[in-house]
Amino acid sequence: MKYFLFVLSVLLSQISYADEIRIAAAADLKYAIEELVKDFSQSNQSDKIEIITGSSGKFFHQISNGAPFDLFFSADIDYPQKLFQEKQTLSEPKLYAIGRLVLWQEHRTGDLNLNTLKQPKIKRIAIANPLHAPYGKRAKELLEKLNLWEELQSKLVFTENVAQVFQYVHSGAVELGIGAFSLALSPAIKNEGQSFLIESNLHSPLEQGYVILKRAEKNQLAFKFADYLETKPARDIFKKYGFNLPNE
Repeated sequence: MKYFLFVLSVLLSQISYADEIRIAAAADLKYAIEELVKDFSQSNQSDKIEIITGSSGKFFHQISNGAPFDLFFSADIDYPQKLFQEKQTLSEPKLYAIGRLVLWQEHRTGDLNLNTLKQPKIKRIAIANPLHAPYGKRAKELLEKLNLWEELQSKLVFTENVAQVFQYVHSGAVELGIGAFSLALSPAIKNEGQSFLIESNLHSPLEQGYVILKRAEKNQLAFKFADYLETKPARDIFKKYGFNLPNE
């Protein structure tokens, strides 16, 4: 009986030290954040990290209305900054990466470049919704810079988030997409289709930031994961997915 109670106390002790966090992450981080969590979990096997990916703008509104997340990774640092100003965070926004835009098409058909946007054979072009998706906002800026925003209105198809841009192209619903370089480099996509990296000076910077939210006040795992993001393995994962890093 004593041995049973001893084993039970050990198990309960282990359970009590296991933490759990929920991360809201921008859709462009889908594969990068999964790899980051996998690497981090190798030395934190008893802890649980749940990842939900989607539109940064929609996450901002959900968190403002009490959605239960511990960390928020946004494709636009302005959203974490607003949450900080609303006193809904435990930390100031931290710049973790700078994203890049690409043109992407499903089939390799010769040269792919910005002139492809104007080709008559391109009937539909997918971009994330500029109203709430940072990559969609930058795609709109790109088209405005090229004086194509008005001209291409009838061809534009707006997706819920930047990950859906690639889904629309892959399904054949559109011929061309303006999406995230990080997703074009993902295992699911990099060996398919064709991409063209867009010069960063054609749109405002995709400065991406994260914050630790108030819900994580007594959760050390959230702070531990944030510290991990400063390590070389974490930074190497960001670079693997095409992100530019601050101070590099």
